[in-house]
Amino acid sequence: MIVKTPEEFLKAITENQYPIKQASAMKAAFMVSPVGFSLDEQTASDNEYMQMDQETDADLAIVQQMNLARKISDCGIPVMTFPGSEETPDAVFPNNAFATAHGNKYIVGAMLHSNRQKETERKDINMFFDEMLGYKRHHIKRNEGIAELTGVLVPDRARNIGFCGMTERVDDAGAEAMHEMFDLELMFQFDLAEGEYHTNVVLACLAGKACMIHADSFADPDVPKAIAEFYKGKTVFLTDEEKLAFAGNGITITENDLFLSTTAFETLSQDKKDKLESWGFNLHHVQVSELEKAGGSLRCMVGEIF
Repeated sequence: MIVKTPEEFLKAITENQYPIKQASAMKAAFMVSPVGFSLDEQTASDNEYMQMDQETDADLAIVQQMNLARKISDCGIPVMTFPGSEETPDAVFPNNAFATAHGNKYIVGAMLHSNRQKETERKDINMFFDEMLGYKRHHIKRNEGIAELTGVLVPDRARNIGFCGMTERVDDAGAEAMHEMFDLELMFQFDLAEGEYHTNVVLACLAGKACMIHADSFADPDVPKAIAEFYKGKTVFLTDEEKLAFAGNGITITENDLFLSTTAFETLSQDKKDKLESWGFNLHHVQVSELEKAGGSLRCMVGEIF
């Protein structure tokens, strides 16, 4: 079921509590190396987080990505890393192009920009899911819609619901396709505020137990209130400064291990860190400042394998 108003969402969660019913944590992760890393002028056209006035250091980006992979593996999660390419400078954020879902399936997204469309055509990543893992492929074709997967869709894996913020990076057909291919029981579809491009920069669902959200990034102020009602008593509201530091781009690597970029961690207030820890989360932070120049952060770099 897809609902498009706060009233419809509140009615749905009243009638069905959508309890935790399946694993919230990934079995493994996949990443793409920032070899050839640079800032993509195409995607900068609708990504206001990109720091186009900054120089990039590909070697530093590689080291930061490797450190992230190592720290994820330290939590017991295997990490598969694919090579990067100068032709696809945003491929370091693979969760937009490829995603997986419970039931051994993987989804190939429909990207807005042509440089990112090249990512979905990669034979090695498709072969990895097709032949090595034996996952069933679901492909959202570009001529049928736009859907940048877990960039625009923030799924609560444990409760099998999703939050889809509408921007240029997703359309109605793409949202409907994701609802079907992720096999969601409920999708809350809403508009993000002007200037936002991906939902996962302003909203993070934490292992089905809590969420972090920047309220002013939603076109309708009742939308974040409704989401907070669902995670009643366990919602962290982010300030503008915390959002711009990518605190909304965190990810739970395991049920209890929450990863943030060092930029986000250092900006997040101590009382909010204390609150997250009181809810049972172990906070980890990794320096990915070089990658953040490209308008995404730590969560965007991690593809989840369920």
